[in-house]
Amino acid sequence: MSDFVPPPTHCLHSSFGHPLLKTWNSEAPVRAEHLQYPIFVTDDEGQKAEIKSLPGQHRWSVDRLPELLEPLVALGLRSIILFGVFTSDAAKTADGAAGYADNSPVVRALKLIREQFPALFVAVDVCLCAYTTHGHCGVLHDDCSINNEASIKQLAAMSVAFARAGAQMISPSDMMDGRVGAIKVALAAAGLGGKVPVMSYSAKFASCFYGPFRDAAGSGAKFGNRGNYQLPPYSRGLALRAIERDLDEGADFLMVKPGMPYLDVVRDCAERCRDRGVPVAIYHVSGEYAMLYHGAAAGAFGLEEAVMEALGSMRRAGATVILTYFTPLVLEVLAKQK
Repeated sequence: MSDFVPPPTHCLHSSFGHPLLKTWNSEAPVRAEHLQYPIFVTDDEGQKAEIKSLPGQHRWSVDRLPELLEPLVALGLRSIILFGVFTSDAAKTADGAAGYADNSPVVRALKLIREQFPALFVAVDVCLCAYTTHGHCGVLHDDCSINNEASIKQLAAMSVAFARAGAQMISPSDMMDGRVGAIKVALAAAGLGGKVPVMSYSAKFASCFYGPFRDAAGSGAKFGNRGNYQLPPYSRGLALRAIERDLDEGADFLMVKPGMPYLDVVRDCAERCRDRGVPVAIYHVSGEYAMLYHGAAAGAFGLEEAVMEALGSMRRAGATVILTYFTPLVLEVLAKQK
C-alpha cells in the first residue's frame, strides 16, 4: 500500500507565498490613472484657504491653482474634478445661473488649466446647490418643492457652458430625473456630443458622510430635505433603478456615492454596466476621508496602509475611477513603490 497522501484540497498558502504570486492572485491594484482628485476653486484672488473639517485640503483661488497642480502632475496626477465655491452668498441666485457665468470660478479655472496643464484630464461637477440662494440641487417651485423640468434645463445649460470652457467630462451630481438625457441632447446640439462624456452620479445616497464637503463648498441646504431626491441609504432597489435609468439615457460612466458603505451597490453597478461597456466610478467622500485621517491620527492604524486598503476594496468591487481627496497621498505611495 502506498504511503502517498493526496494534498489537501484547500491548501492555499502555496498560492501566495511569493510576492509575484500575490499579484497574480489579486484584483487590479490602484494606479495613478484610476484616481480623480476633487478640487475646490473659489471666486476670490490669492487664496489658499484651509478646510478645517477636511485636514490637509484647501479651497484654491484660480490664480493659485498652478501651485497645487504642478507638483501633483510631476508625481503622476492624470485627472481632477472641479467644484466651484462662492465666498459670498451675495453672488448666488435662485436658479444657480451665476455658477456658469464667464467670470465664475469653474469657467475661469477651466481656461487656466487647459492652457497650462494640457495633458491633465479635467472633469467638472454639475449641480446647482453651491450656486443657489437656497442650497438645493435644483430649481424650486413657489412651494419650495423641486421643479424637475426647470432644473434639468439649467443643468444642461451649465454643462454646455463648462464644456465650451474646456471641461473634458461632465459629472451631474444633482439626482434630478432625466438630467443625463437632457445634458446629452444639449451637448449634441452644441456640437460637443461626441467629444465630452457624461459621468453620472447615478446611485447617490442621502448620506451622513457629506458633512465636510458641504462645509468646503458652502452648499448646505438652507431648508428642506435633500433626501427627497437623493437615495435612501438602505435602498438597494432604488439604486438599481437609478442605475438602469442613467444607462438608458446614455451615461458614459456611472458613479456610486459614497464609497465604502456602498460597495455592494458598486458591485451591482459593475455587473449591470459590464455588458454595455460602461465603466464605474466611486466617490470616496469627505466623511470617509475625515474618518481615516482622524483614525490614523489617533494611532488606530497607519494612514497609508488604511487608504490603500480602502481604495483597493473599491477596485475589487468593480470601480475603474476613484474620486478621492487622498489622491496626493496615493501618488506619493505609488512613487515610493516604483
